Amino acid sequence: MTKVNREIVVSEALDLLDEVGLDTVSTRRLAKRLGVEQPSLYWYFRTKKDLLAAMAEAAMAPHAAAPLPTPDDDWRDWFLDNTRSFRRTLLMRRDGARLHAGSTPAGDLDRIRRKMTFLVTSGVPERDAQMAMLAAGRFTVGSALEEQADAGSGDDSEPQADMPVIDHESAFEAGLTLILDGLVHRTTRPDPIRSDGDRRQGSTDDR
Repeated sequence: MTKVNREIVVSEALDLLDEVGLDTVSTRRLAKRLGVEQPSLYWYFRTKKDLLAAMAEAAMAPHAAAPLPTPDDDWRDWFLDNTRSFRRTLLMRRDGARLHAGSTPAGDLDRIRRKMTFLVTSGVPERDAQMAMLAAGRFTVGSALEEQADAGSGDDSEPQADMPVIDHESAFEAGLTLILDGLVHRTTRPDPIRSDGDRRQGSTDDR
């Protein structure tokens, strides 16, 4: 019998995910894989939802271990690299995007705060930084969902003549560039309130 602890349960659950897909993962299958009785799993996870949340958090470990930005980094390059790292991690596991989207892993709030501080310190308005990170994250999950759904469809039929073949990586890069371009535009545009104030000040000086 395999010596079981929480980490082993999660690791074996992720391996089971890779083998059978998210829809077929069950505590019964996992218990059989571990060589234990199904009720014993509840010692580690009270519900399947708790197990899936732990799996989602563990699956994100490669992205969570990525280096944090430094003051010398260009925020635009970092924004791209950070989002690409997120996508790569989602794609490492079968149905990884569905696992992430369907659960609420705790994550590391300190890392998130440090990323946001880096963007704001680099000159990105705080609200825009928040919305850009949210948009990039949701776009990445959606892109990975579509890519993994296509990979798992098993449809080897030829595409219709009037339907373009989707290159998922190229489509992702194009969308990510659009998000970044929008953020750069909002970061570099003049502040309308400040500009109006400058004009008013200029009028006063002219008098």
